[in-house]
Amino acid sequence: MHLLTLPPSPSLATSIRATAQVFEDPRSQALLGHLHKVAPSEASVLIIGDTGTGKELVARHVHHLSARRDGPFVAVNCGAFSESLVEAELFGHEKGAFTGALTAKAGWFEEANGGTLFLDEIGDLPLAIQVKLLRVLQEREVVRLGSRKSIAIDVRIVAATNVQLEQAIGAGHFREDLYYRLGVVSLQLQALRERPGDVLPLARHFIQRYSERLGHASVRLTPEAERALLDYDWPGNIRELENVIHHTLLVCRDGVVRDQDLRLSPLRVERSGSAPVLSAEQQLSAAFHRLFEELGSDVHAQVEDGLLRAAYRFCHCNQVHTASLLGLSRNVTRARLIAIGELVVNRRHTDPATLDERPLRLSI
Repeated sequence: MHLLTLPPSPSLATSIRATAQVFEDPRSQALLGHLHKVAPSEASVLIIGDTGTGKELVARHVHHLSARRDGPFVAVNCGAFSESLVEAELFGHEKGAFTGALTAKAGWFEEANGGTLFLDEIGDLPLAIQVKLLRVLQEREVVRLGSRKSIAIDVRIVAATNVQLEQAIGAGHFREDLYYRLGVVSLQLQALRERPGDVLPLARHFIQRYSERLGHASVRLTPEAERALLDYDWPGNIRELENVIHHTLLVCRDGVVRDQDLRLSPLRVERSGSAPVLSAEQQLSAAFHRLFEELGSDVHAQVEDGLLRAAYRFCHCNQVHTASLLGLSRNVTRARLIAIGELVVNRRHTDPATLDERPLRLSI
């Protein structure tokens, strides 16, 4: 079994990070194979995955497989500092650069010089800092806050996020150029429920770890307990599994873990059985099905009229944009809008070119 673990630390007791990672499931093995190919390079790496899926463990493994393995590995949570302090923490500061800066201090980049800098939750960085980070990556030098002197750095960046940065870019919260700079190599970590082959190896690892801490003899899982672990969807991923095993070893008897010993959240079990997210085509099909049941007849005309009204209002009552959206000519669109009462036409005019068109005032 290929096992990764975090170095022992008192902070792990209250952390939400995964402390172990295995690669037994076929999807995990495929990820590991790709990781072994790209890790020896100097390329920046972007790790994408939910909280608790083991992003830092993978980042450390990338560092270990690279030529920088003898250099420092510095892990930083970008969301742990306020916007006013993150620049000084990232790039360093000189004495007197701001109130409270009693001495000069090197930033994370300088601390990681010659090694790897792991920037966790990169999506939390303020836009102003993203601009400066991009410049550092391009110029390979930093300027401390309160200084004009640049300092050359030799750092490989491994970044991680639990949000879809493409959506953040669309919303204007993340720079597209920085995204492409960071994501030369992208590694997608699947949620634990999507790689069930890792669940039992991880459970056995945590059983061994906590049995040693608690002074237990060998502990085994019953087949029913194994099935319960495999059937659960693990919304908290690896960290939740570790917590469940820790609690279980406190209450199990005779060195046997039974299914009733497992404290699996009922709320989360209900969530696991909720309806899956439907595609746009599936949602449309479901809506049509409800219409067929409710209307019974003349469905086509009502759907057509409803589609035209919705498109017209979506386009802010602009006929040209509505026609383009629906793939119709402007004349056909205009005639249909008049027919369904969305346009009021002044009939006193006989010349079509002088027709007075006014969108109806809608009361919402």
